[in-house]
Amino acid sequence: MLEPVLTYCPYCGEPIEVLVDSSVQSQHYIEDCQVCCRPMQVSVEVDEDGALHVRATSENEG
Repeated sequence: MLEPVLTYCPYCGEPIEVLVDSSVQSQHYIEDCQVCCRPMQVSVEVDEDGALHVRATSENEG
């Protein structure tokens, strides 16, 4: 199931909404910022309680 999650672009600092699949425990992918169009690495982890933890980093930050 896709869920919208608010995070911030590591480049421009603007809040952005990403859609994440909460049925996948751990995922990492590249997505362009909707504001500045720069590629950011998105990491998603789902904990035991089902809470989503999303982190967006610059392409070189890892």
